[in-house]
Amino acid sequence: MRTISLPVALAACLALLSVPAFGQTFYGTVVGTVQDSTGAVIPGASVTLSNLSTGEQRVQETEASGLYRFVNLVPGQYRLEARSEGFKQFAQEPIVVEVEASIRIDPSLEIGDVTEVVEVVSSTPLLQSQTSSLGQVVESRKVTETPLNGRNVLNLVALAPGVVPQGQSMQSPTGVNIFAWGHYQLGGGQSNQSATTLAGAPVNMGYANLTALGKTQDAVQEFKIKTNNLGAEVGRFAGGVINMTTKSGGNEFHGSAYEFLRNKVLNSNTFFNNASGIGTPPFVQNQWGANVGGPIVKDEVFFFSSYEGYRQRQGRSLLLDSPTVSMQRGDFSELGQMIHDPFSIATAEDAPRTPFPNNLVPDAMQDATARSLSHLWGQPNQPGLNINFAANASDGGDNDQLNNRVDWTASDKHRLMGRWTWWDNLTFGVDPYGTGAHIDAGPETFTTNQWVIGDTYLISPTTILDIRLAWTRFRYDRSPASQGIDLAQFAWPSSLLSQIPDNFRHIPTPCVEGYSLFCAQGTGSIIIARQDNVAALPSLTLIRGRHTLKIGGDVRRLTHNYAQSNTPSGIFNFNSRFTASDPFNPVGGWGFASFLLGSGTGGGVTTPGLVAGQMIYRAAYLNDQWQ
Repeated sequence: MRTISLPVALAACLALLSVPAFGQTFYGTVVGTVQDSTGAVIPGASVTLSNLSTGEQRVQETEASGLYRFVNLVPGQYRLEARSEGFKQFAQEPIVVEVEASIRIDPSLEIGDVTEVVEVVSSTPLLQSQTSSLGQVVESRKVTETPLNGRNVLNLVALAPGVVPQGQSMQSPTGVNIFAWGHYQLGGGQSNQSATTLAGAPVNMGYANLTALGKTQDAVQEFKIKTNNLGAEVGRFAGGVINMTTKSGGNEFHGSAYEFLRNKVLNSNTFFNNASGIGTPPFVQNQWGANVGGPIVKDEVFFFSSYEGYRQRQGRSLLLDSPTVSMQRGDFSELGQMIHDPFSIATAEDAPRTPFPNNLVPDAMQDATARSLSHLWGQPNQPGLNINFAANASDGGDNDQLNNRVDWTASDKHRLMGRWTWWDNLTFGVDPYGTGAHIDAGPETFTTNQWVIGDTYLISPTTILDIRLAWTRFRYDRSPASQGIDLAQFAWPSSLLSQIPDNFRHIPTPCVEGYSLFCAQGTGSIIIARQDNVAALPSLTLIRGRHTLKIGGDVRRLTHNYAQSNTPSGIFNFNSRFTASDPFNPVGGWGFASFLLGSGTGGGVTTPGLVAGQMIYRAAYLNDQWQ
């Protein structure tokens, strides 16, 4: 096998580096001192560490001080063996190495024949005296078995001290704002400013540090939340770091399947639905999945794959305002106040506008666009002029995630890993009146793809090169249900229609005083939202006596291409002043009457534009752990 000299390895690593900063890791470490029964150190003892799942072995000889160190260990269970001439062999298992853990095991060899084995069966020490960083590991059993509504594994970071969830973060990723996924305050930092990595690969994007990937619960082995005194290799964050590691296969096949179901059978109705005579809101939440891992080639190639699907269908209970059927025709006779003609001319400063006879707005004076948009409000199903529409509006979404990972022990020096994760989500829009006008940002979709390749190369037992390459792409689209609608049906002039691209055309937004539900509809269309994070994370570990040197870097190219317009088809505001007796000392008037007359107070149309940005992040670090 071709070998790489230390100068060449250093040059290859440093060629990727530029200015001082940081990197990231998820490996664990096992260290200790081999000694005899009197406490005297044993130099030259042979120490073997074996992965109980994959059979991978590493061998070292203790130094003059009796010290050994195994670094860059994939989290899992291990067996440690120590032997020296004239002493019985020492063995201990299982030694649980967690993400970023540093475990100390000090074998004590008894005088005797080397063919005899002293087997130690004990738990892994809880106190990690080899590291001064402050953090907490959420281990595999907690990750898999902790009940989570929606099974959003990032919710488990709240188990660590110093973590404060914000906003919608403790919900399922479906149906919430995309920035809710990383909406945690760690170690006193601002929310959404921490760093999240998955098997050493960053999942934060360039725009607002978005956390673009949340793994399914059954695909995560464990993770660690670090909030204080972090090593030099960790950077580009404010507050803390969430470091997750994914499950991998071993020499035995393991798998599971599951399904979680919730429905409305045991749900009670809401107070307001009961008062309105509306039934219990529909609710069905179904989450299912399966995973399997095992060998492709025993002791050499292993795989792990998982799939999870999530479907939610529910009714959102709403009490809304809706103009009456008479008002939608221009008849405001049921009001207890007068509607005035905004186009009438007062003959004196204190003269009022002329009221409409019988509070009827003549058909000839009604604006054509307003008439065509008046159908957006549903017909009231409750008494009164306000809070007169009750409904269980359809809401929910779909979520799917697929994970595939392959590990290859190519030789006693090479360990390679490849992973692909695909995450897709659809959130439905809420159309309370059933007229095609949504009151939120839906429907919207996002898709995350992440590819990771890693190579750990043992140049020697005391010199280890690790290279990790990752590419994460996040795609986000928001397409109102009416997108592409023919605006000519709203009596718009051709001069205005020609200024709005076809894929930005949707129902215009009327913002009417007293019936302002659609004011929040100004979320518009997002036709281009593509973010990429391409990262190279090399590191070189050098064990020299009592010093463990780590040299590495973090090079990323973060790009953002975005096109959005909140109101490409216009937002138009109406209040009661134009149909009041006097705009300066108003008496009477009604917002919907002003709307029917086309007498607005303002509004506008925003022209969509494309925004593109790129950030090149270059970082390097040198860390020395002296024991």
